Amino acid sequence: AMLIGASCVSIEEAGWLALTYPLLIASVGILSCLLCSFVATDLQPVRCEQDIEKALKVQLGLTSVVMTLGLYPVTEWALPSEMRFYGIADPVSPFMCYLCVVSGLWGGCLIGFITEYYTSHSYTPVREVARATETGAATNIIYGLALGY
Repeated sequence: AMLIGASCVSIEEAGWLALTYPLLIASVGILSCLLCSFVATDLQPVRCEQDIEKALKVQLGLTSVVMTLGLYPVTEWALPSEMRFYGIADPVSPFMCYLCVVSGLWGGCLIGFITEYYTSHSYTPVREVARATETGAATNIIYGLALGY
């Protein structure tokens, strides 16, 4: 990402701060995780095995919200007010860069939650496949192929 940033003349002219924007994104993420870690340790501590999944989901969602809120001022501070990239006619604003980062953040969360639904034993798709194994291996294979996942 820093190499792509270096190919933009506007970012290069803005200096080292704009060039290290990808590192600032990671820093905001680390600080958000540290800030939100008290939820799992103090506000909703895990007391039994069933609480682990809920605590992880709450912490992931809360960290994503905090990171979304924390990235905007960092983006406005670090990037120049207008950037021009090769091959793009219109100038790019810091807000557009912010939207790209936040879209990736929430898209990753969505993919993670959907993947968990289809792979966790806590939800029905995995339980249905597990029930199909009770009648034999052939039934399990046919049922798995019929589901398509």
